[in-house]
Amino acid sequence: MIQLLLIAVSLALDAMAVSVSVGIANPRAALKQGLRMGLWFGAFQFGMPLLGFLLGRTLSVYVEAVAPFVAFALLAFVGGRMVLDSLQNKDCQLPEAAGDLTARRLFALAVATSIDALAVGVSAAFMALPLLLSCTVIGVTAFLLSLLGTLVGKKLGCVFQRWAQVFGGCVLILIGLKFLIERLFF
Repeated sequence: MIQLLLIAVSLALDAMAVSVSVGIANPRAALKQGLRMGLWFGAFQFGMPLLGFLLGRTLSVYVEAVAPFVAFALLAFVGGRMVLDSLQNKDCQLPEAAGDLTARRLFALAVATSIDALAVGVSAAFMALPLLLSCTVIGVTAFLLSLLGTLVGKKLGCVFQRWAQVFGGCVLILIGLKFLIERLFF
């Protein structure tokens, strides 16, 4: 369960970082925007690992021997990308679509922040995590951290946004490494 919570928080940190950015950009509407973003991000963070999990289950019969390597590679890639993205965004620029939060822009942000969850869903299939519990924990965590992100964004600013992504990326890499080591040596 701790591993699942760590995965959920790591995945939600991308959504939270976007929410922090929006909270910084428009502090007066933080609660309203936080609720909207939380609903969108939570729904996509629930659905994408579900899709990835089902895809991973379908493929697991064919790739069972390499499953530890696939799970590690996906988690390491996602985590590494999160770390690199956060370190490259030194000016804390808002995502292009973060300005006016129309349904179309919320959709784009939700897809962008949940692509990682699709890859983790594939990995979760190989790690035999419970499907509905995993998706629910990931979705609820994304909702809560997105809402929290907009509420604290105006106070904590850029530094929090960058280091949250670095931390989340490192956690995903370590979980992938743990899974690989467990499958190879124990």
